[in-house]
Amino acid sequence: MEFMNVSLPEEIAREENLGNYDKALKLIDRWLKKDIPSWLKKRLIFEKDRIKVLLSSYPYTEEEAIKKGKEVIKSFTEEEFYKLLEEGIVDYIVVNGERKYERRYAYNIGYALPEYKERIARSESVEKDRKLLNERLNSLIKGDKAKEYRVKARISLKIEEDVKDKVRVWLPFPKEELQQKDVKLISKSHEKYTLAPSEAPQRTIYFEGKSSEEYFVEFEYTITEWVNRVEPEKITEAKGSVFLEEQPPHIVFTPYLKKLAYEIVGDEKNPYYKAKKIYDWITLNVNYSYVKPYAVYDNISQFVASNLKGDCGFQALLFITLCRIVGVPARWQSGWYISPFFTSPHDWVLFFVPPYGWLPADLSFGGRYRENEELRNFYFGNLDGFRMVANSDFMKDFIPSKTHWRSDPCDNQVGEVETMDRNIYNFSYEMNVLEFNSIN
Repeated sequence: MEFMNVSLPEEIAREENLGNYDKALKLIDRWLKKDIPSWLKKRLIFEKDRIKVLLSSYPYTEEEAIKKGKEVIKSFTEEEFYKLLEEGIVDYIVVNGERKYERRYAYNIGYALPEYKERIARSESVEKDRKLLNERLNSLIKGDKAKEYRVKARISLKIEEDVKDKVRVWLPFPKEELQQKDVKLISKSHEKYTLAPSEAPQRTIYFEGKSSEEYFVEFEYTITEWVNRVEPEKITEAKGSVFLEEQPPHIVFTPYLKKLAYEIVGDEKNPYYKAKKIYDWITLNVNYSYVKPYAVYDNISQFVASNLKGDCGFQALLFITLCRIVGVPARWQSGWYISPFFTSPHDWVLFFVPPYGWLPADLSFGGRYRENEELRNFYFGNLDGFRMVANSDFMKDFIPSKTHWRSDPCDNQVGEVETMDRNIYNFSYEMNVLEFNSIN
């Protein structure tokens, strides 16, 4: 998707900036009738989908947004809503003259302001998960032996619209890589399927069928807690890695990001300490925030560095970009966070330092523990075992290839659907942990 670096024609950009999306779409159609460069054409075709995705992320009128705020935040008032709106905390866009509010804006108030986070209830399963995770992290920090877990899980997908044509469905499937092994397919919804090889950078299982059918896969794997004892003085510089290169549109060495990277690392020469300085800066300065679908953003790492907020994947992309700028190879790893109590899509990173090879870092989890240095530092070079790894890189093609734009062009965590004619955005998914057992 390097074409995302192509700027929109000024009249289209102007109408979008004014919130006149209907007019912008008409102008795009007019431009597409011209003889224009191939990348500009791709950018404009994608922009039509991007606008639809953007508008679906801002579904609420002002009245509906206030109601949603009261549902999410205990004792939330209209006065608070308008005060936070004035302070720039409430996320909205103008759509054809009307303010429309972001789907998860109320939760993001909690991430931005600690006093509001305390007023947002957490589910019992999340509370149990946090307790288990904290206990396990503290045990590992005290020197406990790394555990292995045998995990059985399931993901299912339902298409939420009636489609007459055959549908093509991809679901994430675990890889055998580094901390994860012994992957086994247990059951699946359809007899005919294509399972991508474990070496695929984004591993999937693929089905074809009808829109009325449920699609699912159950699998098992073994995951190991990843704990390292690094002696930084033994580390040497990595040479000639593909993971030092730009990957437009989200890993681009812009002037601002180059300036930021070298401000952070200063005169440091050791690759391990360079990565640690970048990790520290992100975990201490960037706040977690829900984001809109990744397809909406032109350059994610630049967005995070400019706004000092972002979700797990956004923070991961900024870390990768800054590390590559200063000569430290870094790459993506993602799939799910999964424990006996809770499962959710999640992204983190790996960075490469000889002679140790790939080491993990989890920026958003590190930032969560900003007030606890031991726990924050754990997530640099170490990783808990509550993971399912499906991806070793981002924005990579599926097997078999997808024909149309993906709902998530970067990642592979919850599934993708298309027909012969178009991508299908309207689907629901469910992720379940079926068994989670320690085996050592």
